[in-house]
Amino acid sequence: MTDGTRSTPATLHDVAREAGVSLATASRALNGSTRKVNEEYRTRVLAAAARLDYSPNLSAQAVARGASTTVALLVADIADPYFSSIAAGVVAEADLERLIVTMAATERDPERELELVRALRGQRPRVMILASSRRTDEPTDGPLAEELAAYERAGGRVVLISRNEYALRTVLLDNRAGAAALATALAGLGYRRFAVVTAGEGLRTAGDRLAGFRDGLAAAGIELRDTDVVRGEFTRDGGYAATTALLERGLNGVEVVFAVNDVMAVGALSAIRDAGLEPGADLAVAGFDDIATVRDVTPPLTTVRVPLEQIGRRALRLALDDADASGPASPATAPDAVPTEVVIRASTPGPRTR
Repeated sequence: MTDGTRSTPATLHDVAREAGVSLATASRALNGSTRKVNEEYRTRVLAAAARLDYSPNLSAQAVARGASTTVALLVADIADPYFSSIAAGVVAEADLERLIVTMAATERDPERELELVRALRGQRPRVMILASSRRTDEPTDGPLAEELAAYERAGGRVVLISRNEYALRTVLLDNRAGAAALATALAGLGYRRFAVVTAGEGLRTAGDRLAGFRDGLAAAGIELRDTDVVRGEFTRDGGYAATTALLERGLNGVEVVFAVNDVMAVGALSAIRDAGLEPGADLAVAGFDDIATVRDVTPPLTTVRVPLEQIGRRALRLALDDADASGPASPATAPDAVPTEVVIRASTPGPRTR
């Protein structure tokens, strides 16, 4: 029996010896094996583990089982409410499955994303979820696809969020349709002159939203001029800088600024206010995502609501349900794109009430 003065961590062998059972029985009792363990033996093993302050070696278990109890989540920016809301959904669903979520930020750097995927493969997470927005024609696309395919061949499950670039499981988000619906709604309020604040060339999410907004305006007989598309970083500060540039060059009749995500829209509101204008009354603003913050800004922001936590839950569920199914893994997407909804608020009161 132990005297409580152990100076080195207890091992599984120590627990088995303390409980008076075989190593295999101790392992099954502690590691959640599907093989039933005699209740008396299980109780003895758990008591011995408690006396010895035994902690299981999760890395060793991952090697033995081919996968760990962890879920790896890659996001572009951990401080962005869009990604933190998705992460909250992943964590909530993981809790139901007694899984642990580890998260890393790519900082929208494709090379860093590739490095993180390579590092995570070595940790053998059960699921890898990629939520970071990627660029078109990115040189790392080929190597990243190869890394993800190798991880899948080893028994892992990959889920992409928003777009399916690699024929893997995907929770689809129809950014283009959501932006088109917003354009239709704003035209329905009576607006006719629009500007767009968006990210630099090549970012897939921003590109889809810009294209969709053009589609919606075109359907209403309204042209979005290229000179009224102003680019900046996909951040709050990027939205501020791009809107400031728009204001400095002159609005030339522009009535509404559509920022392709809500954090850029928050920056746009500040830029308009700092220019001595009243957001909504002097220049309307709309965003995309419906992060929680935009309900509390002044004026509350018109946007496209995306059920971000639901997306996180759905991503993990898609991987786990596929892993539990019989037969080989399927690269199918979730059956339908996650629906979006236009939410009109005080930042777009309509041109006749300004």
